[in-house]
Amino acid sequence: MSYPDQRSDDAWRAVLSPEQFRILREKGTERAGTGEYDSHYPTEGVYGCAGCNAPLYKASHKFKSGCGWPAYFDSLPGAVTRHTDSSFGMERTEIVCSNCGGHLGHVFKGEGFPTPTDERHCVNSVSLRFKEDGGEPKSKA
Repeated sequence: MSYPDQRSDDAWRAVLSPEQFRILREKGTERAGTGEYDSHYPTEGVYGCAGCNAPLYKASHKFKSGCGWPAYFDSLPGAVTRHTDSSFGMERTEIVCSNCGGHLGHVFKGEGFPTPTDERHCVNSVSLRFKEDGGEPKSKA
């Protein structure tokens, strides 16, 4: 699939940390419970893509799932693209940034969380940047 932000791997390496590159561009996963946004619960703001800064999730869509990664019940309209992921001998739904194709994580349905969508967007913190006031998202660091 083609995305609006078509940077080369070398261009991505120039702007991402090695861990961000591994996760966003090579579809890696951070260890559970280690991400900076796992226990981050602001009431307002936007989580954007750590690669291209595209807005992805409202803070009000984040919920405590206990899974070890940030969880959201929905994304901003059109911000996230879904793909079938058949790796590891199972079928899952991968989610990527619709602007740059950066790997965010996976979506799980029907787990019974008391949310409007009964979905859990399980997202790597490394794939995100948070901004409180609606401007471009930035890293906490």
